[in-house]
Amino acid sequence: MKKSFLTAALILFAANKAMAGDYQVGNLTIENPIARATPANAPVSAGYMKITNIGTADDQLIDVQSEFSERGELHDMIIEDDVMKMRVLEDGIKVPAGESVLLVPGGLHMMFLGLNEQLVEGEKRSVTVTFEKAGSVELEVDVKGLAAIRKKLDGAMEMKQHDGHDHSNGTK
Repeated sequence: MKKSFLTAALILFAANKAMAGDYQVGNLTIENPIARATPANAPVSAGYMKITNIGTADDQLIDVQSEFSERGELHDMIIEDDVMKMRVLEDGIKVPAGESVLLVPGGLHMMFLGLNEQLVEGEKRSVTVTFEKAGSVELEVDVKGLAAIRKKLDGAMEMKQHDGHDHSNGTK
């Protein structure tokens, strides 16, 4: 009886995680993958998510690809001489062991360049992310407008600023 109860509890837990839009690859958990909706003729879009490394070794997000763009890149926003600039992260995004990294507007993020088609709010799109150690995983990302993205991510960004481990690179 105990074994069947435990099995049922594990199945319900797994179903809840799957419904929440979370993904697991190796020791990494990916939560709330989002792509930004685009206006007509926009050549680029951005993507955001939370990555948590539950392992004991660091990992690195090294690539992002989608079927709706010619290529994907990993970017960061930095302030240089009082000007915010975007830069490509050739080495990827470090995901330290036992910590979480937020990809958010104005900070670390994925870029989708050379869009083959516009991204419409409410759609779901496929994106593949690759990590140095954990490997690749295909994500189903929700396409949202900027206001909806900020609302969804605000709680996570606020929490991150107050937990003593700010990985938002000083951005909000």
